[in-house]
Amino acid sequence: MNQQLVRQAGVLCHISSLPSHQHIGDLGPEAFKFVDFLHEIGAGVWQTLPLNMTHADGSPYQSLSAHAGNPEFISLEFLHEKKWLSKATLTHKSLSKQQLINQAYKNYLTKPDAETQYAISVFCEAQSFWLDDFALFLALRQRFNLAGWFQWEDAYKNRDEASIKSATILLAQEIGAIKFTQYLFFSQWLALKSYANAKNIALFGDIPIFVSFDSADVWCHPHLFKLDADKNMTVVAGVPPDYFSATGQRWGNPHYNWQAMQENGFSWWLQRMRTQNALFDMVRIDHFRGLEAAWEIPATDETAINGYWVQAPGDQLLAVIKQNFPYMVLIAEDLGVITDEVNTLREKYGLPGMKILQFAFSGQEDNPYLPHHVQVDSVVYTGTHDNDTSLGWFNALGEQERDYFTQYFSANAPEALLNMPQSLVEMALNCQAQLAIVPMQDILCLGTEHRMNIPGTAIGNWGWRFDWKQLKVRQQTKIKTLIKKSKRLNT
Repeated sequence: MNQQLVRQAGVLCHISSLPSHQHIGDLGPEAFKFVDFLHEIGAGVWQTLPLNMTHADGSPYQSLSAHAGNPEFISLEFLHEKKWLSKATLTHKSLSKQQLINQAYKNYLTKPDAETQYAISVFCEAQSFWLDDFALFLALRQRFNLAGWFQWEDAYKNRDEASIKSATILLAQEIGAIKFTQYLFFSQWLALKSYANAKNIALFGDIPIFVSFDSADVWCHPHLFKLDADKNMTVVAGVPPDYFSATGQRWGNPHYNWQAMQENGFSWWLQRMRTQNALFDMVRIDHFRGLEAAWEIPATDETAINGYWVQAPGDQLLAVIKQNFPYMVLIAEDLGVITDEVNTLREKYGLPGMKILQFAFSGQEDNPYLPHHVQVDSVVYTGTHDNDTSLGWFNALGEQERDYFTQYFSANAPEALLNMPQSLVEMALNCQAQLAIVPMQDILCLGTEHRMNIPGTAIGNWGWRFDWKQLKVRQQTKIKTLIKKSKRLNT
């Protein structure tokens, strides 16, 4: 679906946040039900967080691959429909999802059907540019008890040719199961995308600007990252002190060796964009300002305070991306310390930026997040996955900010205060911005305990999940009415 940024509304809800019989949401019937919900309220966009396979902390922004999908999102119900899992096995509480998928793979192998065999072979060939390396990486990682690649025996850490060939043969069964798993993810996701697109709903994805140190990408392409002779990180990524943290954020991702990337025509980035372009109708580039200059923190430092800005060739990179993917709709996450140079880069390539209404009511008339300052070429949010819910935000406001928020509504102030967070949702939908995104928590009028993520913290995040019982008839009617009144109704 070629999705142009037109006046419409969307909902932010990660796949893991969908209702499910498993411990997190997945691509099963509830995902299709969510598309129906979006269609019913007149929303034209479903925004998710990154879909990549995560580490143990569950963060979508620290993945094992820039390409591989998260197996936890695979629908077991669909595997039961294919008769690869019995009902009894499906409900086996002592088995992990990956163990169940592996069992489905064994069952498939006992009686492979020609149609699935062909589909898997086509998938593996088309995705071989990343899938072969990733499957071996993950098989070795499992063999080494989930240790990071930088902790493996030298022959495997340094990808000794003979050792790699031997491991590929030795781990053939594990590699086959991993490729099967990725086939399941991609086929299920693309089926969901087809269903959404048929209802004129666009899927809006998210690309973390950096990848994890412990990833197939860094293991396979260490020369593309700033590592020392022993393949240790010399600097790590993050951001300086800001709204979210007084000591900044030390993300710990490796920085790119931009010179090496530029010398081969940014091929790694183009491969990455190729995958995202197939999965989504529009994509947000997380931490867009890092394409102009990124905050580099000495790897030995525990906080981000002593970091420094280092220029990046974002102009050249975006030119190559636009040349290769001329119809790809990109959104710039331009929050934080934004300079004129960052704005110039974003505007040169026509990327809409983001405006967060929770940042608007500081009391300064020139605050760029105030609704009347929000420009047409923007994506406006009440808040994002990194913010508190709008109800939680409002309840935590200081007296001065609350007074300013109240004054902004003037004559309608009492009613607005009584109707939070719907008042902030209405404000977002009525902005000039072409696209207005509302987190599912705000539609459900949920408080701080339903927050998705607190930046700068490592535990207690990414676990939020909603239940359809939380959605009241009046809430669904209200959001549908607001979308229609703001002339954002998807048809």
